[in-house]
Parts: sequence; C-alpha cells; structure tokens
Amino acid sequence: MATLEELRDEIERIDGEIIDLIGRRQDCAGRVARLKYMGHLPVRNEGQRQAVLDRVFERAVERGVDATAVQQVFELLIGMSEARQRDCLGEGNLP
Repeated sequence: MATLEELRDEIERIDGEIIDLIGRRQDCAGRVARLKYMGHLPVRNEGQRQAVLDRVFERAVERGVDATAVQQVFELLIGMSEARQRDCLGEGNLP
C-alpha cells in the first residue's frame, strides 16, 4: 500500500502534467486565433463552446467523475483560450 507521501508525490506529478496540458491547449488557442483571423471568424463560437462542454460532460460521466465540476473546469479553460485568442489578435501578436 502506498504511503501518504507517495500519493502526494503522485498527485504533484499529475498536477504538473495538467499544467503542461493547459500550456499546450493555450498554444493551440494561439494557432486557432491565426486561422480565425485569416477566415474573418469571431473569437467566440457558441456552437463550438457547447460542443466542448457536452463532450467533456459525457466523458466525465463515463469516467465516473463529477461531470458538473468538469464542465466548470472547462468553462474556465475555454475562457482562457478565448482570452489567449484575443491577446494574439493584438497588433503583431499572431503566432
């Protein structure tokens, strides 16, 4: 059986992986901004936003995780992505 210290270390490693994945997601959001700019598309897309929230809800249910909490986390992530896209659309900021 794992010790409390070992489990905390594992959680810390997982937290690091989550942060790395958020960084990758933000990098993608920057590239999305370029494509939206070239296509004259708005940053916010309600249909895409809802599709993401529906998808993560279903996946959370399948995994046995609190689906409402997961949706809240993804609402934050989507907001971060939209903010990154707006930042990228500033003068000379496109990746």
